[in-house]
Amino acid sequence: MPDIIVMGGGICGLATAMMLARDGHEVTVLERDDEPVPPTLEEAVEDWPRRSVAQFRQAHYLVPRGRDVLDAELPEVTAALLAAGAMRFDVLAIMPPSIADRAPRPGDERFVTVTARRPLVEWVLARAAAEEEGVEVRRGASVAALLSEPRDGLPWITGVRTEAGEALRADLVVDATGRRSQLPRLLADVGAAPVHEEAEDSGFIYYTRYFRANGGGPPAYRAGPLTPFPNFSLLTLPGDNDTWSVTVYVGSGDRALKALRHEAAWTAVVRACPRHAHWLDGTPITGVLAMGGIVDRYRRLARDGKPVATGVLAVGDAWACTNPSLGRGMTLALVHAAYLRSFVRHHLEHPRELAEVWDTVTEAELTPWYRSTVSEDRARRRQLDAHRDGAAQPRPADPASAARALLPVAAMRDADIYRAMIDTRSCFATPEDVVARPGMAERVLELAADGAETPPGPDRAQLLALIAG
Repeated sequence: MPDIIVMGGGICGLATAMMLARDGHEVTVLERDDEPVPPTLEEAVEDWPRRSVAQFRQAHYLVPRGRDVLDAELPEVTAALLAAGAMRFDVLAIMPPSIADRAPRPGDERFVTVTARRPLVEWVLARAAAEEEGVEVRRGASVAALLSEPRDGLPWITGVRTEAGEALRADLVVDATGRRSQLPRLLADVGAAPVHEEAEDSGFIYYTRYFRANGGGPPAYRAGPLTPFPNFSLLTLPGDNDTWSVTVYVGSGDRALKALRHEAAWTAVVRACPRHAHWLDGTPITGVLAMGGIVDRYRRLARDGKPVATGVLAVGDAWACTNPSLGRGMTLALVHAAYLRSFVRHHLEHPRELAEVWDTVTEAELTPWYRSTVSEDRARRRQLDAHRDGAAQPRPADPASAARALLPVAAMRDADIYRAMIDTRSCFATPEDVVARPGMAERVLELAADGAETPPGPDRAQLLALIAG
């Protein structure tokens, strides 16, 4: 009999299962997709369908805090990623030439990460999980219902029933099914109070293409990985095995820019950006991969300080999911999984206590990241909408908001503020926490008093002409 069931066999579910198994638990992972793990990396990258993961082929990036968690919790996974061709990437190494102070600082090593395309990361984890003592992964096993009993006036989840009709009992059920989690419906079916949920369209459409080097490795950075232009943003990310991705993302309400799904239009726009055009100097290995309808969504399995059920916890994107362009999803899922391992050690035998502690810690440690990302999404949408409509650019409402908005500008002019900014991009500190540091907001506002530089690239008229061909 499994004592823990993990619903979902993606990156979050597999990492969670392996962490829990290392504390002596028998963990059964139920993954709805029935395709077996491909025997080779090439087959995983080219042919693994992963139908339940909408973003499987889109750009992915493990920010440094995620690497930090892997090193601490699953160090052989880090080693296996590197052995499979993942790239070791030092974010500090792309400090812009506008910063004269290049002296190292204590702690600079925290900015190194290991990153790769999503299929490689999941393939490595799947192979590691298959060899992990105490982990059983069942593919093609969908959960139809939760099993429950009353306890402490709440539904106590005691296992699951699969679509095949098999009843599996467990001491804990963990939902790691990602963006498509059906947990609120499953809980409602056993009489739980409604789950608190907040959701809004992130407001972006992503157009991604992958390239492989013709020799010499990935291109050099001449701008930051994420560069906002007046009418779109460009995201350039290192991959694995001399590959990289280039993503153009736009406001979902900008109908004229949806022509970027065509390779000629997409290429013309990237080529018109002088600091990014060289990212096209490789062999394309995909067409333009489009993705829209991405929701920022947050769920809390508690109301008025009381859990809606016990014996079940949500982790990673099943708890909250956000705009992927900031690259926080994989990392926050790993952070969440590491917290789960810690609290299961001490509270598994007390389901209500575990539910309450999990809610408290998630709210304190993870929810600020969700709130910060949504705030950043909204601000960027307002900018894009104003440029599209020819309206005045929105102004931050208060000095702290202004400092957060100008942090990337000041970071191009000061080595310590640059580190502070990449603390936020690395998931070590939220932008809100960074600008609250003593003297930080004042220094940012001073350095960025003349505003942001507009990166060289097409204006609105030129952009529309490029797309029209």
